[in-house]
Amino acid sequence: METKTLPACPVETTLTLIGDKWKVLILRDLLGGTKRFGELKRSIGGVSQKVLTAQLRAMEESGLLIRTVYAEVPPRVEYTLTETGYSLKPILDAMWAWGEDYKRKNA
Repeated sequence: METKTLPACPVETTLTLIGDKWKVLILRDLLGGTKRFGELKRSIGGVSQKVLTAQLRAMEESGLLIRTVYAEVPPRVEYTLTETGYSLKPILDAMWAWGEDYKRKNA
């Protein structure tokens, strides 16, 4: 994503990059290490192949993950977070903690 297309507000910029349910779940899963497409689809659940593909492409374009294609038959494709993608870990940790606290208070 080009800098000139990003919003002026830093919060809005963050939401532009990860403000989608599926992107956050992809980040959650890739924080544990490299995954293949099928592994992501199974672990996320409820996401269509088309939507997952679109989200992964958008995240690759914005520099959050790297897509590696291996010249095998059948082709093997793996996704790994970039340093920028890993830098979102404190945000996901805070979301996890907030969600746990909310569930405890509202159960």
